[in-house]
Parts: sequence; structure tokens; C-alpha cells
Amino acid sequence: MIERLSRFARLTDGVLGGVRERTRRLLDEFSTSDAPERALVAPLLPEQQLRYVGLGPACADDLHRTGRQFTDTMSAELAEALDPAALFGLLNIVNPVAWVDAVMTPVRMAAQALLVAGGAAALAARDPDTARADAQHAHAPAAKAAQPMPLTPEQEAFRALFRLSPYRPLAVQLAEIAYRRRYAFSGDLATRAGSLLLFLDRYTGTPLAVTDTHLHLLRMGRRPDAGKPDRREPRLLWSVERRHVARIDSGAGIARVIRFPSTIAFSDGSWIRIVNQTLRDDHMRFVAAVRDWDIPGTR
Repeated sequence: MIERLSRFARLTDGVLGGVRERTRRLLDEFSTSDAPERALVAPLLPEQQLRYVGLGPACADDLHRTGRQFTDTMSAELAEALDPAALFGLLNIVNPVAWVDAVMTPVRMAAQALLVAGGAAALAARDPDTARADAQHAHAPAAKAAQPMPLTPEQEAFRALFRLSPYRPLAVQLAEIAYRRRYAFSGDLATRAGSLLLFLDRYTGTPLAVTDTHLHLLRMGRRPDAGKPDRREPRLLWSVERRHVARIDSGAGIARVIRFPSTIAFSDGSWIRIVNQTLRDDHMRFVAAVRDWDIPGTR
């Protein structure tokens, strides 16, 4: 009996030791400063004072819309039927063609002319996810007989950047994104919040960065393990000037490893609820950085 208890104690210690070691590694990874990330990102922003680079990804909140969608069963059924007329009506889209151009405008502004002169198409062409998605569309049985939708060069760059199907109208696909996420943001993609939502939907592992003048969304990648070379090449996906950020409300977490929610409101009246998937230390650095902006909000 004593031998069995001793064996069980050793097994328990081994399991707990492994858990403690993994926890320690996680804490070490996110509790360190963001100095390596700042060194990589600073050359992208030569005229700005970099105050924060996130160590964990930001993403659009899923839970924020769950409760209200239960009260919208009828609308959900209409939207799931993918009847474009019903979907556009639900989202108050009167002219789908004009709406596509309206959606592109804040993305063009946010991405700092990324869509000009085929820049987005070239960027998307280097992205293996986009190439893989286009190949799947091209070889899908339903797509073999279909013809790509006629698009302007800028619309095609926009489509490629956000990995939308070339065989379905852009307006329908954008309306589906807006409906699926309309309780996580203000509901209109043709706003600053909507442009940020598109990038959060398109890319994963995207940290926020805060400077003295801007809020940025980055394509970054994970920090390499200790002793390995850092080959990350950060890319600026989305930006908004500080003067267009009207309010930031940040919720409190209940554990050290958690999803910290924040609701960001913009000067055009739009808002979006995002979560910062990181540790409290890193999140508090974000809170301190945006507090220096002296804008309203609960933090």
C-alpha cells in the first residue's frame, strides 16, 4: 500500500511538474518586454513614436453577438438561405454595386493606399493562403463551368487581398461577412470599424500596435524560441489616426492567461469589439499606451 502511494505521488509530481513547466514557459514568453517586436516594427513607422506592440493576436469577438442572435431567428433563416435580396434588405443595402465601392473606400484609407496600382494583388499573390484558396475555387466542380465575375483592377485586388471567391458577386460575399459579424461591430462594413473587421477576418495572428499618433494592425507571426534566429518580417495591414479614435473601453480579465475584451469606437460613429489574447502584463501595456492618448473610455 505504501509503495502504491509512493508511486502515485511520484506520478502526480511528474504531471504537476510538467504543467508548471509549460505554464512557466508561457508566462516567460508573454511577460517579457515587447522590445524585440518594437525593434522589428519601428522601421515601418519612421516618423512615429512606437509605444506598444502586442505579443498576442487580436481578433473580432465571437461571444458578443451570440445572445442577440437567438432573438433573430427569422432573419438568420433568411440569411442562411443566401437570398441576396433578403440579405441586402436585412443589412439596409439599397444599391449593392455602390456598396462595394463604399466598402473599399475605408479599406483603401486604412491600408494607406494598399489597393493602388495592384499593390493588394501583388501582396495577395505572395500569400500562400490566397493562392491555395484560388486553386480550390478553380478546381471546384461547381466552378468549372462558371466564369469569374467581371471586376475592375481595383476590385480584383480587393477580392484577392481578402480571399473572396472570383465566381460569386463581391456584394453578396461582403454582405455575408457583415451579417455574420454584425453583433461584433456596428454592422456596416463601409466604416472604419468595418475595414478593421475585414482585416481581422482575413488574417490570423494579428497584434495591435500603438504609436503616439496611430493605432495599427500588424501581420507579425510568433516570437521564435530562445536561441533561434528571428526571421519575422512584420507587415502593416491597417492603420487609423488617433484623432479618429473616439473611445476605447477595455474590460478586466479574471485570470493571467485570458481574452481581454476592448470596444473601440471611431469618429464616424462605428465601433468594434475585439479581444486581445494575451497575458495581463501585455494587456496592461496596451492600456497604458492608449491611456496616454487622453481619449474617453473605461480602462
